[in-house]
Amino acid sequence: MSDVIDHASGLEAQFTQVALANHLARAKQNEQRESAKDCEECGDPIPEQRRQKVPGCQYCTQCQSSRE
Repeated sequence: MSDVIDHASGLEAQFTQVALANHLARAKQNEQRESAKDCEECGDPIPEQRRQKVPGCQYCTQCQSSRE
């Protein structure tokens, strides 16, 4: 039984590492593009302060929170 749990724990760690690497790669990609002026989800304007503090943002704060 312990071997099965150890194996599952190892797989979970691997999946977590891959998910984190993918997340970091997407974040880096987003930082390289220009922030949107209007939210891609709801169409509301994205405040200039958010556009400057979150490089490459494409969503307003509310829509980004919903996506996460």
